[in-house]
Amino acid sequence: MTEKHTESYEVVVVGGGAAGLSAALVLGRARRRTLVVDAGEPRNAPAAHMQGYLSRDGMSPAEFLAVGREEIARYGVELVRDRAVDVTRDGDFTVALASGRSVRARRLVVATGLRDELPDVPGVAERFGNDVLHCPYCHGWEVRDQAFGVLATTPLSVHQALMVSQWSKDVTFFLHEVAESDLADDDLRRLAAAGVKVVPGAVAGLVIEDDRLTGVRLADGTVHAREVVFTAPRAVPQTGLLEKLGAEFQETPFGSYPMVDPTGLTSVPGVWAAGNAMGYAEQVINAASGGYRAGAFINGELLMTDLDAATSH
Repeated sequence: MTEKHTESYEVVVVGGGAAGLSAALVLGRARRRTLVVDAGEPRNAPAAHMQGYLSRDGMSPAEFLAVGREEIARYGVELVRDRAVDVTRDGDFTVALASGRSVRARRLVVATGLRDELPDVPGVAERFGNDVLHCPYCHGWEVRDQAFGVLATTPLSVHQALMVSQWSKDVTFFLHEVAESDLADDDLRRLAAAGVKVVPGAVAGLVIEDDRLTGVRLADGTVHAREVVFTAPRAVPQTGLLEKLGAEFQETPFGSYPMVDPTGLTSVPGVWAAGNAMGYAEQVINAASGGYRAGAFINGELLMTDLDAATSH
């Protein structure tokens, strides 16, 4: 039987979004043999445009990623459409891919992002990224001054209702499965000051007419005319590889994320996290910045490690 050949790289980047591609770009330009493993499931795929990225404001996420792939290819970075399903360490790292291929790396960047779990309300998943939104910084300008609804998922949704009032003065906060008694007095005071209408009762579904959202229907049959709904999905970090490696995690209001230093280095030597794999609030521009930072530090760390090894003989 022929022994399966395992290719070796200096760095394997798991995740081909903004963070992973940015790390790969820096590493490729630093002449590091780098592989990007991309499962092809970007979090922002439902959105037609991304906003707030200086010089790329309004660009489609798909075009952004396509340009990034072209850029890393110029520097010899390889990209494979595959999924990393396991990782082990015996000095270097061995990453097992869903295709059956295995690759080895001296250093690892985990940029696997997170998955959004939407409220189980009819119409929400179908309209997500269109007129059901989650981030006012991403989409608020485009829907400004329209009739907003905010669908509560937890008492923390008060913050979202208050934030979106910056973009519209017609905001209705649907408590859904959150009891009004769960809201703090300060929350109620701020909602009133912002002019946000609070509506108790479970939401039964969204009203869609001619392929656009026109209202929110409560379980009692009442319909509130709305043009846009904001809601906060439950973030599910895709950090299985870090868990397999024994990385330390910390609990946050948005889930459990790896503990990292300012460069993205996890508690596992040689393993960096970047983008939404290290935190909920990493927008595209932040993710790209984090990937750049991780790539630069990895290159420097590899350089010093090799120089020290050379001088120790």
